[in-house]
Amino acid sequence: MAAFINGFDENNRRISTQQLLQKIYDALEAGETEFEVLSSGHHDIGGPLWTKDGKPLKFTVKNPGQRVGAFGLAGTEIVINGPAPADVGWLNAGATVVLKGDGGDTTAHCSASGKIYVGGRAGTRTGSLMKRDPAHEAPELWVLKNVGSFSFEFMGGGIAVVCGYDSEEFESVLGDRACVGMVGGTIYVRGPIQNLSKDVWLMELDEFDHEFLTSNMPVFLGKIDKPELLQELTDLSQWKKIVAKSYEERQASERISLREFRLNKWVEGGIFGDVVTDDYDIVANLVNAGDMRLKIPHWKNKAYAAPCQSACPTGIPTQDRIRLLRENKTQEALELVLSYSPFPASVCGQVCPNLCMDACSRRYLDHPVAMKELGRLSQSVAAPELHPSTGKKVAVLGGGPAGLSVAWQLALRGHSVVLHEADKEVGGKLRQAIPSERLPREVLNDEINRIKNIGVDIHTNSKIDKEAFEALRGEVDAVVVATGAHNPVVIPFPGHERLVKGLEFLKDINNGLQPKVGPKVVVIGAGNAGMDVAIGAYHMGAEQVTAIDVQRPAAYQKEIDQFTKLGGKIDWPVYTEKITEAGLHTKDGRLIEADTVIIAIGERPDLSYVPREWLTDRGMMETDDCLQVKKAPGVFALGDTIKPGLLTHAIGTGREVADYIDDYLGGRELIAKPEPVMISQSQLHKESFMPQNRGRFRVEDACSEVDRCISCGSCRDCTLCLETCPEGAIVREEKPDGTFEYVSDEKYCIGCGLCAGICPCGIWQMEKTIF
Repeated sequence: MAAFINGFDENNRRISTQQLLQKIYDALEAGETEFEVLSSGHHDIGGPLWTKDGKPLKFTVKNPGQRVGAFGLAGTEIVINGPAPADVGWLNAGATVVLKGDGGDTTAHCSASGKIYVGGRAGTRTGSLMKRDPAHEAPELWVLKNVGSFSFEFMGGGIAVVCGYDSEEFESVLGDRACVGMVGGTIYVRGPIQNLSKDVWLMELDEFDHEFLTSNMPVFLGKIDKPELLQELTDLSQWKKIVAKSYEERQASERISLREFRLNKWVEGGIFGDVVTDDYDIVANLVNAGDMRLKIPHWKNKAYAAPCQSACPTGIPTQDRIRLLRENKTQEALELVLSYSPFPASVCGQVCPNLCMDACSRRYLDHPVAMKELGRLSQSVAAPELHPSTGKKVAVLGGGPAGLSVAWQLALRGHSVVLHEADKEVGGKLRQAIPSERLPREVLNDEINRIKNIGVDIHTNSKIDKEAFEALRGEVDAVVVATGAHNPVVIPFPGHERLVKGLEFLKDINNGLQPKVGPKVVVIGAGNAGMDVAIGAYHMGAEQVTAIDVQRPAAYQKEIDQFTKLGGKIDWPVYTEKITEAGLHTKDGRLIEADTVIIAIGERPDLSYVPREWLTDRGMMETDDCLQVKKAPGVFALGDTIKPGLLTHAIGTGREVADYIDDYLGGRELIAKPEPVMISQSQLHKESFMPQNRGRFRVEDACSEVDRCISCGSCRDCTLCLETCPEGAIVREEKPDGTFEYVSDEKYCIGCGLCAGICPCGIWQMEKTIF
């Protein structure tokens, strides 16, 4: 029998909260574990409490005050018969709190573990600052009806479910300005939504979401005595989920970046920095050799990465490729590129934004080195020689750029690779989403065939579910998750159900399905995907296409030029208010007429085939610094399953993952590889290079670029240092393997620094002597 705790004295007068809590403590000390509490606005009932022997505690409470269940611990259950005011389950640390009426403001505020079930509505800032400690189960908040404004503000983790029952009269079941500052967790919601924060995405449910809701909904309804609502609330066609945008996705801004300011608005090194390199130290007429030198030169060949290599997510060392071409070792040069990427012609040569060219030191003279043309040289080159077979077998899930890249790298290392692709052909977004105008299919097919020809066992039309995934893990030595992101993101403004999803639209075009569009089309999103969609709309018969964005269009200029040449218009910044039959209504009161509205602002992965505990709060694979799944040794993940990125990010990470898997299969410790340090422009001296073609720039032959490359950080063996040294202290030494080294003899070197001052590649660097 439960111990009765009365909030009134013998004269029926209300006692203080301190007195009521003391009654609970005394009963607990006497061995009681079940309590029936008649309260009258007493606060802090239900936690934090525990028993010495670990027996569970149960409270049945009526008329509580604020913070009922606050700090509740695991093993405590609190049932509130009726409503409760603010802070129900505040900072919940593991308790189960059942509220059979409405909750006040800040229900579940700061909860970090445990479950809170609300059988009515909840007030303003419900779920705000929910978070999760990975060492404990994620907190859960279930609300039968709706919540007030500013709900889930600054949410950092956990799961919330808002059922929207009996809430038809509300414009939004999440109130006004929901999810502001949300950075983690998942919210499942049923019913109308408006004014959702720009910090989040509204998405469709995947298989795992269906399983979670259908298996846990009966528990919730049982707790609040509403089992008769099960059929209505498990019609999952009415549900959506909300996840937070990643840090990178939230960085979109109209402000100029610090990098843009530093590179384009400021003069590096001051107004004379481009012609003078001096630390302004006074040497006082001392000219000494040996240990008495004030500075000592060091030949640091390849100690730093070239800007192009550092900027390239694939990490291709173009300075080494060009050196081999300069030495007429063409086959070696092209094979070098293939050791970094299986797609030098398709990606580097066709669709990559070529970040390497943006970073190229040559652009300070005239034009960057022509990376696209260099990439295309490798289209028809055969694969490098494979390493001997290791007898190890690896399964790769996903045949997009990331999966094909890691499969290629593992096969080159001698491992047996089986690749599973859900589509009818491999290639991922290279094949499905990029128009043939941007990526000719014969180029892509040549490079995919090269991957097939080295023995990668490819299974198409092979979608992996949970059972197949578990079976596969038992058949191989390692597994790679690279299934990409194919669930389009949709913004929850009114009328969003009218939207056509951009990725699906592009897939239909590339599959020859000829998707229909009206005469007037609006595309939400002016990135590269948005431009592909907009151009595709013209090809499908649109007469006028307008692309809008909330920020400066992120598409490459050549894509924008192609779109505008067709008659397309780009408008920004534009914020969408709603979509109607008439078109797109903006928040500043305009109507952009449209028969078809297509959204192209990103996608999220479907990882319902892996255990949920392997995922982050945003539903992405959770990996360590070596891209191994934290809770599953031998399982690695990359590409869009970890975070959104460019095609070249996926390819580069594929090589990195292959290195880690090679170590894993060889029994070696996995150690994260540091990023190479980029050489500074101040260490380069470009006076030896004459500007060429400052006007219209054309590349007649990619191999001619060998004379334009500055070879940043890699000695080009020009002998300028040897010829310039006033003391003849520098000698060139050739090694038996054909490599060379420049050495400064300390007996003759006076530390004058002429070698460092004339080296165009930044190889010689001066070290100050400390006496």
